[in-house]
Amino acid sequence: MSPFQPSLILNKRKTKSRKNPGKGSPMAKTLYVGNLSYNTNEDSLRTLFTPYGTVESVKVITDRDSGASKGFAFVEMSSDAEAQAAISGTNGTDLDGRAIKVNEAMDKPRRDGGDRGNNRW
Repeated sequence: MSPFQPSLILNKRKTKSRKNPGKGSPMAKTLYVGNLSYNTNEDSLRTLFTPYGTVESVKVITDRDSGASKGFAFVEMSSDAEAQAAISGTNGTDLDGRAIKVNEAMDKPRRDGGDRGNNRW
């Protein structure tokens, strides 16, 4: 019997737990919220989106140096149906004096590790 039989080789790849494959719950849908006032905070966004369903998380994106809002955020709703209701109900509405833009968030583009610009010969 060969020590390299396929049935004896174990897959050593690390895999994410099937219970929680990523951030939030497995059925959660993330929404992009843009054109925010720089004074808008996570609590006011949570209050705006709560009537449309369970808000799993809210994250206002801030500048890493100054800590000031960049004028957009991500809101995670617990289901696709709730996310669609939130888009329909909040897109174009006024929040802190600004007509906000709400749509489904796109996946972050994958960054190729590559040589990071160090093209030395």
